[in-house]
Amino acid sequence: MPKIIFHIDVNSAYLSWSALENLSRGADIDLREIPSIIGGDMEKRHGVVLAKSIPAKAYGVQTGEPIVNAMRKCPHLLLHPPNHTLYRQRSAELMDFLFHICPDIEQVSVDECYMDYTPVAARYGAPHLAAAKIKDSIFEKFGYTVNIGISDRKVLAKMASDFKKPNLVHTLYSEEIQEKMWPLPVSSLYMCGHASMEALKKLEILTIGDLAMADKSILASHLKSHGIMLWEYANGIDDSEVITEHLDLKGIGNSITLKEDALTREDACRTLLSLAETVAGRLRKSRQMAGMISTEIKYHTFRKVSHQSTLTTPASSTDAIYSKACLLFDELWDGSPVRLLGIRTSKLIPEDEPIQLNLFDMPEIKISPSGSPAQDIPVSKQQKLERALDSIRKKYGEDSVVRGSLLHKKDD
Repeated sequence: MPKIIFHIDVNSAYLSWSALENLSRGADIDLREIPSIIGGDMEKRHGVVLAKSIPAKAYGVQTGEPIVNAMRKCPHLLLHPPNHTLYRQRSAELMDFLFHICPDIEQVSVDECYMDYTPVAARYGAPHLAAAKIKDSIFEKFGYTVNIGISDRKVLAKMASDFKKPNLVHTLYSEEIQEKMWPLPVSSLYMCGHASMEALKKLEILTIGDLAMADKSILASHLKSHGIMLWEYANGIDDSEVITEHLDLKGIGNSITLKEDALTREDACRTLLSLAETVAGRLRKSRQMAGMISTEIKYHTFRKVSHQSTLTTPASSTDAIYSKACLLFDELWDGSPVRLLGIRTSKLIPEDEPIQLNLFDMPEIKISPSGSPAQDIPVSKQQKLERALDSIRKKYGEDSVVRGSLLHKKDD
């Protein structure tokens, strides 16, 4: 049967989980039934709306906006602080519950995941009936609601789960995109942030259908690779697989929450370089090479996105990992402020395992004036250099050798 993918998304997760926790402790007010938000201290950096109730949404309160703005819209808005320890616990409970239904789960944030339903379809039956059963079972067991999107493509399943909420199941198969997705405003498209929307608006591209029928070369000239990706998503083109947890556990990675949001590509890539050095060093220490690289972005609104790509040749060098991570960043980034960046490697193989080189991995050849080969430059030269740097850092500390570009930020 064709591939069937579910995208399962908890409705207002932080607010729902906090509301249920308060009720279990004897509270007589359900945060979900009054104008309320989950957010941090207005005097601190995290003073933004993390989640909102449906009554708060009626006042125009939006996730990601400053709390002070939300309070202006609704002066009697109830502010409740986040409890990330609680959220991690609730998330783990949900993923464990879903894992026992189908082990092919890819968790993409604390409150959402993809499920490859295809292997268990024969056991559970029609996708929309199974999704409805999962949705109802979650409510019966845990007391909160979810939306489930169903499709043959990951990006379309994600889009479907964002249709009318809460507590609903929607389909968006490839053959349904013209009817269900193309009439929507382009801002509704997954990965189309405010900056991209404004750029498309200048091109008179207002709906997802307009984008799907636009000239790719024009999109590339204005939005580069991100424009091509948006065009592909608008046409339902997405060949990415559900990356299951057991594969993810075999990877090596690192991420960092930035002291200040990264506002430019230069700032982000500087951080990616630092992460690449750490990840590459861990790969070499474990004597492994990576066959796949993933770059993760968490925006200032706490929206989290990631993208992965296979390396032509497995590698453990900083340059190879950094280069691929930056390419993935360029495909993902919508121009919004970035709060967290991460690099993860997977499909690891032992460094002594034979690998097939492609044409571009062949040793460089120096040519003498007579036109004959003069000297081979070993392909392991970079590897020897990095091993030497690893030895220095091991003996004198991680900060004993630092790239000049990482010593100071621009204009410091």
